[in-house]
Amino acid sequence: MAEQIEKLARFVAETRWEEISDAVQRHAKLVVLDTLGVILAGSEQPEVRQLRERLGATAGTGATVLARGWPVSDPRTAALLNGIAGRSIELCEGHRYVSCQGAVQILPGVLAVGEWAQSSGREMLTALVLGYDVAVRLGAAMTRRPLAHQNGQAPLLGAVAAGARLRGLNAADTSRALRIGGTLVLTPSYTNVVAGATALNVAGGMSGVAAALAPELAVAGFTAQDDAIEEALSSLVGDGFEPGALLEELGTRWEISRNAFRLRACCNPIYAALDALEEALGALRPRPDEIERIDIATYRFASVMRNPDPPNYFASKYSLPHAAAALVLRGNAGYGSFTEALVRDPAVAALRHRVHVAEDPAMNAAVPRLKPARVTLTLKDGRRSTHTCESPRGDFQRPYQESEIREKFRELAGLVFTADGVTDIEQAVNHCDQWTSVSVLTEQLRRCGRS
Repeated sequence: MAEQIEKLARFVAETRWEEISDAVQRHAKLVVLDTLGVILAGSEQPEVRQLRERLGATAGTGATVLARGWPVSDPRTAALLNGIAGRSIELCEGHRYVSCQGAVQILPGVLAVGEWAQSSGREMLTALVLGYDVAVRLGAAMTRRPLAHQNGQAPLLGAVAAGARLRGLNAADTSRALRIGGTLVLTPSYTNVVAGATALNVAGGMSGVAAALAPELAVAGFTAQDDAIEEALSSLVGDGFEPGALLEELGTRWEISRNAFRLRACCNPIYAALDALEEALGALRPRPDEIERIDIATYRFASVMRNPDPPNYFASKYSLPHAAAALVLRGNAGYGSFTEALVRDPAVAALRHRVHVAEDPAMNAAVPRLKPARVTLTLKDGRRSTHTCESPRGDFQRPYQESEIREKFRELAGLVFTADGVTDIEQAVNHCDQWTSVSVLTEQLRRCGRS
């Protein structure tokens, strides 16, 4: 068993709220607000609503499902449903340097377990921050397989760590819970996204289940092999695990503060192309019917997202032709640009077929430090504009402003709340470190939510 993992488990079990800097505490609250908005908006998706109805018929009690009607369920079911909802609209934050959508896979379990256990707001935030550290550090240590999506892998273990913290497990039991979690990691594939297979989002939701389940298995006396995490991440779901840097700057470099928020409701490898397209559109200011073609050159991973006929709303989030067409016709690539209605819109469909995506091998060498794209916009009258974006807005070079993240929350939460309700929820989260219990949030949601 790696000594580094044992020390990481001890860090999760023993770190106090007061040891987390004020700046990181404030940032964690913004992450909670952003992720809450994404979950609320995702709860409106048809498949999420139907699953909620089906599972609700046999669920227990103790935790709140974050959706209209605010049904009460057992913590595992609530965490599953809230995690699936948060993953479904592709607006969750991620880490700048490691493939890890930490908050949307950790917060659902934290909220569900925290509500059931009557944890305070500070305990909730502490668990989120520590679980996020575990997710990113394990994600950085593993070598992912080319087709493997990070849903339900290292972030699932981060969720387990957060759940163990909320349940008050000591270092030894936290270690055992994490190693039990090594048997729960999943194998979602990136090929799901091109096919529009929303099963990918279930893998993210399962992290919430693990957050509630693995600590209970540890307390109940279940055991796991000493090298369960190393084996899982190096040989089962990954192709290598190097723990040497696992503890680097532990307790001083907080990974949640190195995250990147997202304002576009599509896969972030295509963000750079959309930034470059915005510049080209700004230079020529064409009407949509004046556009002859849009040529996009980008690095290999982004270039495969080129399907001009995505089968559903979820696949459209991984279609660069659709994202570009939506940006031209709607002026943005936000939540409303990736709906079933827009996928079926004839004008959008026609423009998608004028978007041509190709790999530029020279750009591959810059990845992952940069995620570049070059866009050439050609009009029917012969005018042309070419723009290159080395790395998109929202990353470490050009982060979004806090005001933009808050406006995103207001837009998404507005799907479920009145304007006054959105303001009340935002204010509640601003002071979540003062909550006596996570139920302060769920009680506020019930007061503010539309029926």
